[in-house]
Amino acid sequence: MDKPMRKLTSRQQGGAGGDGLFLPSFCEIRLVFAVVVIAELLALVLVLAGGGGDPWGDLGLTSLLVQWIALASAAVLCLARPLLLRLNNGAAALSSYLLLLLTSLSISEIAFRLSHGVLPGHEGGHAEFLFRSFAISAILSALVLRYLYIRHQWSRQIEAEAQARVQALQARIRPHFLFNSMNSIAALTRSDPERAEAAVQDLADLFRVSLGDASERVTLEEELEIARRYLRLESLRLGERLQVEWSIERLPRQRLVPSLILQPLLENAVYHGIEPCAQGGRISVHGAAEGRRVSIVIRNPRASGQPAGQRRGHSIALENIRLRLQLAFGPHAGVALREMAQVFETTLYFPREKLQ
Repeated sequence: MDKPMRKLTSRQQGGAGGDGLFLPSFCEIRLVFAVVVIAELLALVLVLAGGGGDPWGDLGLTSLLVQWIALASAAVLCLARPLLLRLNNGAAALSSYLLLLLTSLSISEIAFRLSHGVLPGHEGGHAEFLFRSFAISAILSALVLRYLYIRHQWSRQIEAEAQARVQALQARIRPHFLFNSMNSIAALTRSDPERAEAAVQDLADLFRVSLGDASERVTLEEELEIARRYLRLESLRLGERLQVEWSIERLPRQRLVPSLILQPLLENAVYHGIEPCAQGGRISVHGAAEGRRVSIVIRNPRASGQPAGQRRGHSIALENIRLRLQLAFGPHAGVALREMAQVFETTLYFPREKLQ
């Protein structure tokens, strides 16, 4: 195996939630901000429900208590995450629930001792104040953990469905591409054995990636190398009819991306853009990192008079890749299409850096 493909053996498993724990990481700034906002809304609801004589004063004091409990709970879950990762989700849920109750009870006790009768609800005495805080925390913690667990299960189901669709797409592509490649290699065996050997190596490396786990991540450099190998194989069959123009110097080559996001699009560009044209055509691949976004644009000729049914395979590939990108990077990633008179353009885009 040559040097570029040795790197392909060092793929990395990625993606948010790849550790299997249903709880998100409360060490992330965006989640801490969400906790603060939700806690403030809860404080507002409690004050409105209480109907005290000084609503603004009550809101300030209630907000202070609720924010203490909320931020302390987030900090505890953040610190406990390495330990929770060792447990199954059932045990992790129970442990998290107990930690949240203990944190709420501790902060309420500290607040009671420091408030000197100022906090709303203090008038009923020590036991009533602690019971009220404990009961509210118990109900809200149960609801939040239940929501996070259901959301995690839903996300896993969506991901499993997406990977099943990707595997179905790969099964559709594999025989078609394999037969064409083997025929081209057979034709070269006697006339150009060295080129035939290189083609066999390209084919083996391409299918090694294709048969792998669709959820695996590779660097963008590795993904581009797979795309080059695919196009070299197709050039054996199409010859001068297939021309490729690369403009990818500005891409961050070490950015991790889902595997096989370029090859299916290039395959569609060949089958739906180059093959129908008797004179062939040019596929251009342009990549750039602008601001916080990486974009890769693939352009291919658009065969005139092509029936709509011939583009169904293209739609399947686009939908699968769009779904995989959004599973990996969220709403900041996707696929954009533009169809012009003579050119079909597909743009992949995803965040330049890992989102926290």
